[in-house]
Amino acid sequence: MATVTPPPHSPVNNLPNQLTASRLVLALILFVLIGLAQWIACVVVFAVAAVTDWLDGYYARKHNITSSLGRNLDPLVDKVLICGAYIFLQAVDGSGLVPWMVTLVVARELIITSLRGYLESAGATFGADWLGKIKMVLQCAALFGIFVALQVHASGAEALRGGFDLLRDILVYAMLAATALSGLQYLWRAALLLRTEPEA
Repeated sequence: MATVTPPPHSPVNNLPNQLTASRLVLALILFVLIGLAQWIACVVVFAVAAVTDWLDGYYARKHNITSSLGRNLDPLVDKVLICGAYIFLQAVDGSGLVPWMVTLVVARELIITSLRGYLESAGATFGADWLGKIKMVLQCAALFGIFVALQVHASGAEALRGGFDLLRDILVYAMLAATALSGLQYLWRAALLLRTEPEA
């Protein structure tokens, strides 16, 4: 009888999943730091979280490590990190955020995640495309812009405040445009897939 060599990585306990779990911990730390108004620390923690997001995807692709847990947990943790940060920041004076902006971000993520889960469970391919990736990049850039602008406010550097507030607002509105457009694109793709789905 041939000897079956076990895979080098458990389908659950592997490095990409560990990096994803660490990103969830970093998200919780980030929320505490936002509450404490530690803006430089927020930049550092969020940057580390962004690096772990890139690393887990890179390592998984390079070593062909996939698991059902990782496929579902990775985007979920990303949404906890991003949506949670915007929710916490909305209440901070000087963030440049108002409720409708945060509602747009959170609603888009919830709706598209639900649609993706339903369609992929039915066998359809519904992965992220270039516009969704641009949306993610701009969501991260806007958060960095908000953290830096808030640090400028806290430092009392009035001469710099206007320029950083303008940069923050440009990034926030660019992020909102990409969030809305990518959401509409996903809804259109979902409508086409649902239209061609065979009846039970």
